[in-house]
Amino acid sequence: MVHSTAIVHPKANVASSCEVGPYCVIGEHVKLGEHCRLHSHVVIDGHTRLGQANEIFPFATIGKKTQDLKWKGGVTRLEIGDRNVFREGVTIHCATGDGDATVIGSDNLMLTYVHIAHDCKLGSHIIMSGYAGLAGHVAVEDHAILGGYTAVHQFCRVGKFAMTGGCSRIPQDVAPFMIVEGNPAETRTINKIGLERNGFSGEAVAALRQAYKIIFREELSVPNALLKIESELPPLPEVRHLVQFIRASERGITK
Repeated sequence: MVHSTAIVHPKANVASSCEVGPYCVIGEHVKLGEHCRLHSHVVIDGHTRLGQANEIFPFATIGKKTQDLKWKGGVTRLEIGDRNVFREGVTIHCATGDGDATVIGSDNLMLTYVHIAHDCKLGSHIIMSGYAGLAGHVAVEDHAILGGYTAVHQFCRVGKFAMTGGCSRIPQDVAPFMIVEGNPAETRTINKIGLERNGFSGEAVAALRQAYKIIFREELSVPNALLKIESELPPLPEVRHLVQFIRASERGITK
């Protein structure tokens, strides 16, 4: 189902069940899995691979060359999983270094004019609201939600089940399970509603709330706060992940 006005390179690998709408352009090294749908005016180029059942809306541009001035040539890639939705005007770029890849998981929703730069690594079940943008080398864990116009600095990480408020500026890592908001962003509280909706136990929510108070409200250094959490809170998987995420931070945590 390829519209007569679409331009598909003869070497592109497009599954027979895909729907390619009017005025779409698909490059030579693109691979589209089964049941992908390109509405119209979609451009997919570069060494880009999409899994199954992805839906892409008009004027999205996916897989073009990185905007990073450090690009020196070579083969860089974009790898996308299954059942993602990319709304109007979304832009996603390939990686910068030869052999590297920008990677996006499955079941994500990217709303209007979202931007995902080179070398980003995104998990699954992520929602990025309109005009949210990730600079290069950003990592976003599963089930994170980025509010509209959120801007994430290069090399930052956003933890799983975290949420950013609209128009937030993120110059440091966002801890898992937390809500951050502001310019620059501050950690406000735990993402209680999001955790409950996703089936977290009452024990886990209570432990994360206590961890939030220790890290973000008590006047402790981060290393001492993490030691206190490990000595006083139950060793639940959620608590361990929070501690490990913060310990691994290179840019520091949004306080």
